[in-house]
Amino acid sequence: MKKICVVWITGIILLISAFAKAQDNNVKKTEVIQPELLDVTFSKTVNIIYPYAIKSVDKGSKDLLVQVAKGVENILQVKAAVQGFSETTLTVITADGKLYSYVVSYSQSPSLLNIKVDQVPGIKSSDARFSITNDNEASIQDYGEQVALKKAFLKKGNENSAIKMVLSGIYIHNQQLYFQIALSNNSNIDYDIDQLRFYIRDQKKSKRTASQETELQPVQVTGNARIIRGSSEQTIVVTLPKFTIPDKKYLTLQLMEDNGGRNIELDIKNKLLIRARGL
Repeated sequence: MKKICVVWITGIILLISAFAKAQDNNVKKTEVIQPELLDVTFSKTVNIIYPYAIKSVDKGSKDLLVQVAKGVENILQVKAAVQGFSETTLTVITADGKLYSYVVSYSQSPSLLNIKVDQVPGIKSSDARFSITNDNEASIQDYGEQVALKKAFLKKGNENSAIKMVLSGIYIHNQQLYFQIALSNNSNIDYDIDQLRFYIRDQKKSKRTASQETELQPVQVTGNARIIRGSSEQTIVVTLPKFTIPDKKYLTLQLMEDNGGRNIELDIKNKLLIRARGL
């Protein structure tokens, strides 16, 4: 009986030891990001310039004033609301999925008023995870650049007065559609792009019937979507959230010239859209 009891106790000790070791290994795998020190003052603004757009800001105290600079997305402006406030924290998440953590202290004269994150040695960040259905801005840009280099597998196009627009490929990744569009200008006159629109509209009906249009807003445009130089060609990639085209409707790509009339429309049916290739 004593032998059975000893074996039973020994087994429990070994089990507890193994569990403790596993827990210890998990702790060791945890990456600790030390916050950076940031000094701010009452009468001056500290500007922090990030490589990507700011998506989220959290301040630890109402004694800290923070705002994204007007007209831009990647500059955070920080200053003290009161003089001599107690040490607090600041957390920033940017569109490339990075988390930046700061311990903020009051200083009469901060040594740095303009901080460019990617040029400051020692500034550390941690990856943040957005919704599983969405890529962040940096990865969308990367996939857009990849698509721009791919060989065309579609040839749906239209032209007007020596300006040509061709849908040369459609790709999908992580709930985002990437439209590869070839633009060419066979004239000697530059083509200034006013707008490139995507919208879903009804199939053509009689003039007495109203037609409905739903405009789609691009997530991102990769490449030069401002001008097509004379006697040149280029490729742009337009990223849109995943969608399909309902029956009796189609997708229209509309290229409009600024101060000109060389406008182009391209109609896409669902049977072409569903040929999208995976990335």
